Amino acid sequence: MAIPARPMLARLLLALAVAGCAVSPVDRLAKPPNLYTTGLNYQAEEVPVAQRSVAPRLLYVTNRSQRLNGDGSVTYLAERSDSMAFGTAQVQFTRVQDWPELVALTHADGKGRLPRLKVAGYRDGIRFSKTPLPAERRDGRVVTEARAEQEYAAYSAAFRKAVAAEVRRAGTGRILLFVHGFNNDFDDALTTLANIWHYAGRRSVPMMFSWPAGNSGLFKYFRDREAGDFSVFHLKEMLDLLASVPEVEDIDIVAHSRGSDLATTALRELVIRERGRGRQPKLTLKTGTLILAAPDLDVGFVRQRLMSERVFAAFEQVNVYINPEDQALALASVLTRESRFGRLDATDFAPGELASLKKVGLVHFIRVEGAGGSGHSYFRDNPGAMSDIALALRTRAFPGGTLRPLELDHDNIWTLHPDYPLDRLPDLDLDFVQERR
Repeated sequence: MAIPARPMLARLLLALAVAGCAVSPVDRLAKPPNLYTTGLNYQAEEVPVAQRSVAPRLLYVTNRSQRLNGDGSVTYLAERSDSMAFGTAQVQFTRVQDWPELVALTHADGKGRLPRLKVAGYRDGIRFSKTPLPAERRDGRVVTEARAEQEYAAYSAAFRKAVAAEVRRAGTGRILLFVHGFNNDFDDALTTLANIWHYAGRRSVPMMFSWPAGNSGLFKYFRDREAGDFSVFHLKEMLDLLASVPEVEDIDIVAHSRGSDLATTALRELVIRERGRGRQPKLTLKTGTLILAAPDLDVGFVRQRLMSERVFAAFEQVNVYINPEDQALALASVLTRESRFGRLDATDFAPGELASLKKVGLVHFIRVEGAGGSGHSYFRDNPGAMSDIALALRTRAFPGGTLRPLELDHDNIWTLHPDYPLDRLPDLDLDFVQERR
């Protein structure tokens, strides 16, 4: 007997909400990547001195609304704000005494004690003006009111000054920007960023863009999708401001789930704008490596708007991590009636299309085996996947060489086995002890 349409939709929405939350606890450090249990050094001596801490400083920009607490602190909510906030946060690695102990646990096999992660606090430094800025029509042109423009420019200058100071303090001009996904709250996104940044070697300034995800109710998935669309303008503003800081050299971006839609939409609009101005986006936007982890993106959108317009050519490389058994994306496919990029199959492309992309050499599809049907956060929880992300960010190497020894299948999709890179030790260059410059 057929199930009525409305109860079926309700069940799907409930299942998606549960799947979106079905991740390992984000209040602990994920298991060490296989990379560091092979005998390969974490290279703690290469970590800038200012970043050798069990309570590191992270930067953030958010367009979440906030609640002022009685003690003067703020809590970021799932509701939207028309203004961006820029601030600093501190994430504490607990159950460890000091930096040497944390480094030792980074080399452990993951079967014993793991540090906990706790957001020790955060503080707004700048609250930008609400957008859109007031404007008026003059001489046939629409222009921003002078006072509003000056005020926004002052906030922008303060942002640049603060980021430049943090770059100098950290001793690196590389930014690692994380854009979280559906159903994530502010604190969860901070601890996930701390996970990625720590295992990637801490040779960057960690930064998060947090959008108003985590809405409640049966239709939370669709409310989060709309919140992502709402946030495109603010992410574009932040990326523009970051790139305008002279001290910033490169911006690596890791986007997860619905955050990949937000990130790629913002980046697409910026790339098209820069090309329209006769500029090279890679230089003006300072774009480095783009990582799309379990991307909740319409496959047709990617093919027709990102690949056809060659948006990905504005990056050093693009790594797309996929899990064909990802049940959260399977449910999203049912609700949207379109295939999702994060559970990509070769049949989603025209014959020869993946081979053609391989010739370009910038977009790499990486199938994570053993992630499991409930695996939607494997990019931080799977020791094999985290190993490859760390190698990509540390070495800047493409897949398939001695620094990232992935296997290419007959469909031109890279295969990442559960034991990677342990299963490829003969091919892994264990002698690389310096990051490629």
